[in-house]
Order: sequence, then structure tokens, then C-alpha cells
Amino acid sequence: MSSLSVRDRNGVAAVPAATPPGARRTRAGQWAAWAFVAPVAVYLIAFYAYPLYRNLDLSLRHYTVRSFVQGDAPFSGLDNYRTVVEDPTFTPALLHTVVFTAASLILQFAIGLALAVFFNRHFRLSATLRALFLVPWLLPLIVSASTWSWMLNSDSGIVNSALGLVGVDPVNWLTSPDWALTSVIAANVWIGVPFNLVVLYSGLQAIPSHLYEAAQLDGATGAQQFWRITLPLLRPVSLITLLLGLVYTLKVFDLIWIMTKGGPNGASTTFATWSYRLGFGNLVPQFGPGAAVGNLLIVMALVCGLLYIRVQRRLG
Repeated sequence: MSSLSVRDRNGVAAVPAATPPGARRTRAGQWAAWAFVAPVAVYLIAFYAYPLYRNLDLSLRHYTVRSFVQGDAPFSGLDNYRTVVEDPTFTPALLHTVVFTAASLILQFAIGLALAVFFNRHFRLSATLRALFLVPWLLPLIVSASTWSWMLNSDSGIVNSALGLVGVDPVNWLTSPDWALTSVIAANVWIGVPFNLVVLYSGLQAIPSHLYEAAQLDGATGAQQFWRITLPLLRPVSLITLLLGLVYTLKVFDLIWIMTKGGPNGASTTFATWSYRLGFGNLVPQFGPGAAVGNLLIVMALVCGLLYIRVQRRLG
């Protein structure tokens, strides 16, 4: 088998410099890293970047059903956003979104933290009860929403039946403008408490037990241990729990739509249900304004994420 050689100007054969083994290993490691990153990059582009781009494009053009199919919608700039902001539904929907999100987050976190502290005592049947509390989280959302719709039914619901036993008049939970938003908040809290319980309970398990033992020796009460030890050490876990809960709650649609469809008279309409109604809930779809409302939701979640990063940096 012949070999090729390289000669210099004097005709002397020159031996080519061999690639160092370390460089070959580095290059192989880089290719391996790109091979692992490629599927994630393709997934993010296909299911996140491209849909976001399409949603932004929808909000900046005047789409009709015909132009949506043919793809020749004219560019309209910020007209869709102007239409949304000037719509009478905008202010109530914004208020309902804020109230629904804030009330759900506060109640889910407070109840989840209380249950996590309770179960952290490791009493008998603690594991069994924790597993039972996970049921609302594991159920399909359509099942949970349908169950709550039946429970809160004005005529045959179990809640009004229980109230009737103590002499309280029936309440129109889902058909009264005064109670519709409260009803969907209660259902969403019931679904979200298990998630907070699991995450916060895991955070409590990471707190060293000797801190509580030392505090007891110093005469600290249970409340003092909670405020001086539990809450400060649970802060990183609490922040990420609140952030994930915020992102999830902002986009809650199916629960509200199944229970009230955003009614009555828009009393439980949020940005998520309004966006769906504009895009798909009318005989004449308004794709542009619907996409604009969806983008406003994305901006709200992005702002909250940036605030979270800033708080983390200050605490770090």
C-alpha cells in the first residue's frame, strides 16, 4: 500500500504534522454535544419559535377566513392591538385575568404550604393522605371542570343541596355575575393545590432537621421556627413554585370555558377565553385580534419571568 508524502522546495520529504489526540477528542466531544442539542433545538423551533412567529404574524395582519387559507392577508401593523385595547371587553377581561391569577396563586400557595408543613410531621397514614391529595392534579382537566360544574349547578348541585340542609337559599354559582368568577377560582385552586403541596413538601425535606432541634433548645416556638427557619430556607423553592403557578394560571382556558364560557355577560372572561372567542367562538372569526390578545398574555408572562430573574439575582 503506497503512501503520499509532501516535499519542500529542496525536494526533502516533509512529514505532515499529526493532529494531537487531545484535539481529536475535543472535536469528537463537540460533535457529540451538537448531536445531543440538535433534537432539543428542533423541538424548540418547531413547537415554540415557529408558533410564536405565526401568532405574531397573525396579530400584525388583517386576516379573514379566505386570506387565512390562501395566506395573502394584508399587513395592518398595530391595528389589531388598537382594536383590542379600544374594545369594551378589554378592561373587564384584564381585571378578571389579574384577579383570577392573583387569587389562585395566593390561595394555592397558602393552602399548599400549610399542607406541606402538616405532612412534614411524618405521622401515620401521612404517605396515603399525600397520595390522595394528588388526585385533583392527576385527573384530566375536563373531568375536574365537569365535576365542579355539576357540584355548583344551581338546581341539582351538591353544594346548594348542602346549603339547603342548613337553611341557606340556593346560590347561582355559575349563572350569577357576582359568583361566576369566584366559582372558577375555587375550582382552579382545588386543581393547583396538589402541585404546590408536592413542590413545597420536597423543599421542606431539604431543610436540615438539626436547625429545628437547635431552635427548640433555644426555646423557639413553632411559629418562630416557621418564620425564622422554614420560610427563609424555603424561599428559592417558593419563588419557582409561584412562577410556574403564574405561567400556568395565566393561560387557564378549558376550566373556565367548560364551567362558564366566560359568562354570564363576561363576568368570568379572561384574556385566555377572550382570545379563543375572538379566534374561534364566533361565526366570523377575528384571527388578528384573537392573536393580539394571546400576545398580550405572553407579554404578561414574560414580564413576570423577568421580575423573577431580578428577584433571584438580588437574593443570590
